[in-house]
Amino acid sequence: MIVVNDLHKSFGDAHVLKGISTTFEKGKTNLIIGASGSGKTVFLKCLLGLFEYEQGTISYDGKIYKELKERERRDLRAKIGMVFQGSALFDSMTIAENIMFPLKMFTKQSKSEMEDRANIVLNRVNLPDAHHKMPSEASGGMQKRVAIARAIVNNPKYLFCDEPNSGLDPRTAIVIDNLINEITDEYQMVTVINSHDMNQVMEIGEKIVFLQHGNKEWEGSKETIFKTDNKAVTDFVYSSELFKKVRKMYIEENE
Repeated sequence: MIVVNDLHKSFGDAHVLKGISTTFEKGKTNLIIGASGSGKTVFLKCLLGLFEYEQGTISYDGKIYKELKERERRDLRAKIGMVFQGSALFDSMTIAENIMFPLKMFTKQSKSEMEDRANIVLNRVNLPDAHHKMPSEASGGMQKRVAIARAIVNNPKYLFCDEPNSGLDPRTAIVIDNLINEITDEYQMVTVINSHDMNQVMEIGEKIVFLQHGNKEWEGSKETIFKTDNKAVTDFVYSSELFKKVRKMYIEENE
């Protein structure tokens, strides 16, 4: 579990995060949503340890990040998987080499052990024959699956995804959503996803944190988001006619 308590982050005079408190549980897909400038990217980078924050705490399974020594922070990083917005694969490496990269960084496994592990995760993301391909030979959806395989190759306790559906067509986006949801349950990871994709929210949003102007404006699930009267949430979520109709149907079905 990740527990965030009264988190504040500023850049000069700009107070970006204003006392955010929430929890992210293992085995669940936790989504951070909000408009551009809401603070969700800064929040994610604080969770990843990329930004220092002025006030508050972030704890990982009871261990407060700011109290960890450098060696303990390195050990924590070895337990974190990350799926970047643009997949961030190394163009000069094969797909198998990309996947083995975290193993080379954080383990002392032999080459054959790393290759075996790469085989396992490639099979898990339904790319059993992609080992020797270069990233440039893979479609956007394949690259995203490779990025997920690389993120889980170390059996992480925590998985972070930054806009994992960015640039994907709707059908491929659903495949990626389902894959993230499945591996979250299988690995019992704490999965945190930055998203602006409302389809993703409705597909896999077991826990949703909505940020506005650096504040946690609302939190709940994909079921309760239909019921909220919070104007900031409804303005964001139901800005399209499609979701207005979906909300109306949901309310009528559950009255």
